[in-house]
Amino acid sequence: MPNDNFATMIFSRTPESAAMLANIKRAMAITARLNRLTFNDADEIRALFSELIGKKVDESSLLIPPFYTAGGDEIRVGRQVFVNQNCTFYDLGGLDIRDDVMIGPNVSIITAGHPLEPSQRRAATIGKPIVIEKGVWIAAGAIIIGGVTVGEHSVVAAGSVVTKDVPAKCLVGGNPARVIRSIGD
Repeated sequence: MPNDNFATMIFSRTPESAAMLANIKRAMAITARLNRLTFNDADEIRALFSELIGKKVDESSLLIPPFYTAGGDEIRVGRQVFVNQNCTFYDLGGLDIRDDVMIGPNVSIITAGHPLEPSQRRAATIGKPIVIEKGVWIAAGAIIIGGVTVGEHSVVAAGSVVTKDVPAKCLVGGNPARVIRSIGD
């Protein structure tokens, strides 16, 4: 499971920050093209999303624009993944979305952040990985913060803010999200 030991730190005014900025510009150009498409353009959307993440997206997966990201090249998407409209994925820390995941509208999955110390906030960007395991449903408007794993077949309730790992087969909700109950068999 992801934790602080796997954080990526990129300091301002370095070759790494210049590369990050170039990647953001690349992602913005691709998503601008992607966001002009409609639901009926599923094949073209899938092709542009594949270009964005640098890997072929399986034909069983579907993304509905608009979609926003600050990179895209650290996103991995399994089979039968559904991403509803108006989602934002900031993937600097790495984002692994496994098979059979459903992501509702207006969901934000944010792997990037900044140091807490005021004097350091503009000096670095920190990326922490997020793993969304098989069969997860993330409901509308939820926010997933870097450094967590959402366990298999769990549900993140609408509007929740996930700041810690979610166990398998449970419903979490609230801000910060907490386990409400177990689900499934």
